[in-house]
Amino acid sequence: MSIGPPAFHRDQRPAAVPIWREALLGLDWLRLRSSPVCYGFGVPRGDGAPVVVVPGFLGSDWYLLELYWWLRRIGYRPYLSGIGRNAECFDLLAGRLAETIERARRETGRPVHLVGHSLGGMLSRSTAIARPETVASLITLGSPFQGIRCHPLLIRVSRAVRDRIHRRGQPAECFTGDCPCGPVQALSEPLPAGIPQSAIYTRTDGIVDWRACRNDDPETDFEVRSTHIGLAFSAAAFRLIAERLAAVSAPRS
Repeated sequence: MSIGPPAFHRDQRPAAVPIWREALLGLDWLRLRSSPVCYGFGVPRGDGAPVVVVPGFLGSDWYLLELYWWLRRIGYRPYLSGIGRNAECFDLLAGRLAETIERARRETGRPVHLVGHSLGGMLSRSTAIARPETVASLITLGSPFQGIRCHPLLIRVSRAVRDRIHRRGQPAECFTGDCPCGPVQALSEPLPAGIPQSAIYTRTDGIVDWRACRNDDPETDFEVRSTHIGLAFSAAAFRLIAERLAAVSAPRS
């Protein structure tokens, strides 16, 4: 048995989102730093479980250090994804993420929780579908797993990344929804029912269409107010992450 949103739309499509809102991401960070949540107050404590944080398109692990250290502060054992910059062949990135997950499992003896931002959430979802025995739960932050509907500027940048990948000799389908590699194909499959999922999104997203970032399930969809990039620094998102991680049942063997 499995659950999930409608099938993934493979075509990348432009969306009329207000990209100017992303200039306000500094306010998201300031709100976080002024919130008790940032310092671990008023949120459920962790149980030492491993949590892998995964960056979004064009990003690397470094911008998730705020989330990483916060997870450690509230009692989890966090891991950076180790995927490098998220502007690469999806298959290659999935392999790197799988290595990090296996290391976290080996060091803790427990399946891992995945917290992925934007495209990092899609990579995390693909991994959870392909390797469900390694994943305890999945949390996505502004991840358009129903289909990449985004600002035209992002489409132009993604085409530039795709051209660079193709010049290295990768197939023409690489870095598109038609790529035949396992990680991309997995995006069209529903998430296994045994993996708790949470989709955190914002209607004020200036990068992707927020409608593509939901499960269409009120029990697993959670709205906050922030920018798209600021979801990685949002006090409201952090609180939800703590609550959703705490709600997961005892680790599976």
